[in-house]
Amino acid sequence: MKLFLAIVVAVLVVPASALAAGPTMIVRDVALHPGRALASSAPRFNMVGLHWRGTGAVFFRVRELDGRWSAWSQSDDDDRVQQGWHLGGLDWTGAATAMRIRTSGQVARVRAYYVDSPVETVSSRRLQVAGSPLIISRFSWQADESIRRAAPQYSDAVHYAVVHHTAGSNNYTRDESAAIVRGIEIYHVEGNGWNDIGYNFLVDKYGQVFEGRYGGVDKAVIGAHAQGFNTGSVGVAVLGSYGTSQVSAAAKTSLEQLLAWKLDLAHVDPLSTLTWKSGGNPRFPGGVPVFLRAISGHRDTGFTDCPGDALYAQLPQIAKDVVAIGGPKIYAPTALRTGEGQVRFTAKLSVAEPWTVTILNSAGVQVAQGSGSSGTVDWTWDGSTAPPDRYSWTIASSSARSATGTLGAGAALAVQKPTASPAEVAPGETTTFAYTLTAPATVTATLVSPTTQVLSTLLVATKPAGAQTLSFTPPPGLLNGQYTIALSAVAGAKTATAAIPFTVDDILTGLTTTGASLSFTLTRAPVSVAFQVLHNSAVVAVPTVPAAAAGAQTLSWDKLLADGTRAPDGLYTLALTVTDEFGTFTRTTDLTLDTTAPSVRVISYRTMRFVVSEAATLRLTVGSQVYTRVLKKPATTQFWLRTKPAQYTLTATDAAGNRSVVRYRR
Repeated sequence: MKLFLAIVVAVLVVPASALAAGPTMIVRDVALHPGRALASSAPRFNMVGLHWRGTGAVFFRVRELDGRWSAWSQSDDDDRVQQGWHLGGLDWTGAATAMRIRTSGQVARVRAYYVDSPVETVSSRRLQVAGSPLIISRFSWQADESIRRAAPQYSDAVHYAVVHHTAGSNNYTRDESAAIVRGIEIYHVEGNGWNDIGYNFLVDKYGQVFEGRYGGVDKAVIGAHAQGFNTGSVGVAVLGSYGTSQVSAAAKTSLEQLLAWKLDLAHVDPLSTLTWKSGGNPRFPGGVPVFLRAISGHRDTGFTDCPGDALYAQLPQIAKDVVAIGGPKIYAPTALRTGEGQVRFTAKLSVAEPWTVTILNSAGVQVAQGSGSSGTVDWTWDGSTAPPDRYSWTIASSSARSATGTLGAGAALAVQKPTASPAEVAPGETTTFAYTLTAPATVTATLVSPTTQVLSTLLVATKPAGAQTLSFTPPPGLLNGQYTIALSAVAGAKTATAAIPFTVDDILTGLTTTGASLSFTLTRAPVSVAFQVLHNSAVVAVPTVPAAAAGAQTLSWDKLLADGTRAPDGLYTLALTVTDEFGTFTRTTDLTLDTTAPSVRVISYRTMRFVVSEAATLRLTVGSQVYTRVLKKPATTQFWLRTKPAQYTLTATDAAGNRSVVRYRR
């Protein structure tokens, strides 16, 4: 393809001396003006990513430390498009001091992300879980846990694997691999805006396996590696570019061992295929069924060359190699209801050998067992006479990893554990009704007035067995009183009902908390008002409450216990209870007393590695420079500076303003 040279520009980064705290990233919008003069030399970076708008392509080259310019490379967005921006991958360039960019086709904007990820020797500790290969944990490669945006999310199971390459240079050392992973983490989170690093695992050319997204290596953690196909998959990226280069023997071996372990945990046949509905991306709109292999390449799920032609061509052989790793395996175990109380168990064995299916009740007592000796499991349990209970099942053979699951076979239809939380609400507040179905049913929920009149139907829907919730917000104008949510569950000829009482009461409004004080308004004079302080569910103080009256109120706790002593640090609950003619209305709020400064334990003064005992804001002062880091929980943390300072001061301040100071002078 003949390239139209739209721009050639070198972009500078800020001095490295202004950076700290591990990998750093500088973001620059590139002005697209042809003929712009080349900039002078710049401090170095070692990874670069590009975002751009438009349908065209973006190319880059970097100036290496010896002054030579690298060959032109095209930024690959791997089919990742967010809000009109193409998100190019992060490429390892090695130490560089400037970059030139050129475009072809229609490109309206370009944004450059310069990452400088210092090379640090990682811990020699490795993680091994339930027969997994050795894995370098997030702690060992020094992931920055403070930048994670949200808790991990999980799929029901891993159904297939997606193989990637990270692109960029294959010219990296063993120690540089961890730096690349750290750089990818900061780029994915702070550049792309994702919750965490996108890949579940990363493998380097030396065969090292790195834990990727947080949440547990043996769990079905949902990553951000293949748009529209993240849920239900495990994403594994090989560091480097494999368009024409073959993956190393060490990388291939570790990749196969990792896939063999991960797919065996999920009882997935590496040679199987499946049809999976896209969650939506530029190639496959949401809901479109897509044919995939159990070990697929990223290009199978979107418009991308990933994982490169050479690696993609090896995937069929990799799948065959994965099958041969380890002993016999159980594939595709299922428990399917075929009739009233009938459950059919099926699975496939990689090697024909004796197998059993065992059913236990909730007390752990065996209630049924089937067996066979072929390569196919097919046995039906007649649970029609089994009492309602929670049952567990296991499909096992002599040497394979067992498959397990649970079911509620034989359970009669019932609506159990109906509750309202909170049970008293004011108009405009929301209460949540919870209940449990022992079997699938069509549920109808109606609102019943204090005079037993049906006011409205809130829900008519088919629900599966298990825990259910329904939220309700009383509309303005709904009269005070005791109401009921009437539940009716219907499954065939079976019907089950339940009632959930709750109270609507507008007596208490505008509740706010300031420290140990509660402010609120009573719309009318109540029967009584009580104020209690609880610690570990026990009442430890009962502050004085003035005579109940309508209007604005403020109640305060002096932070003294009932015996007059000062309350120790800890979590307390302030409970306000208002009683009127409609019932009792209670609101609570938590209060943390904290007079203890955070503890800072020094692992290494020289490398500035510390253990902090609680969430805190860290300020590292080196001369006139101040570097700030916010820890959201107790953590081990480290500051990276290019030049180790001869002296510094570290201050840790918690949310209550308590401070600890560490000083160092060489």
